[in-house]
Amino acid sequence: MEMIIGGAFQGKGAYARKTHPEVAWKNGADLEKEDLMTADGVLDFQEYIKKELKADRNVAGLAEELSEKNPDIILVSQEVGYGVVPMDAFDRKYREAVGRVCTGLAAKCSKVTRVVCGIGTVIKNA
Repeated sequence: MEMIIGGAFQGKGAYARKTHPEVAWKNGADLEKEDLMTADGVLDFQEYIKKELKADRNVAGLAEELSEKNPDIILVSQEVGYGVVPMDAFDRKYREAVGRVCTGLAAKCSKVTRVVCGIGTVIKNA
């Protein structure tokens, strides 16, 4: 499993496509759970988490389930935990969920790359 993370509009998607041109990328906002468990690569993974939370589904075990069912997936996710804490309760819940799921996934990934200004820096390569 591999993760590519970074802030909004930092070039994560372009970096992922350039680094892994063989991958059929899917958008997290458009995926159902079954699709996620079989996808090669997912852009905007944080949008999948948002969709699940809006549907009132629990994402607490998502990192474990995904690592077991789709250990070769490449996930591209926005870091949503920086900056001002949102006033809206759902936005705070979403921010925390993305952070917790991505932290769990990063622990299981063999490679994690952080992209800033289009430049990828490998922060884990196990």
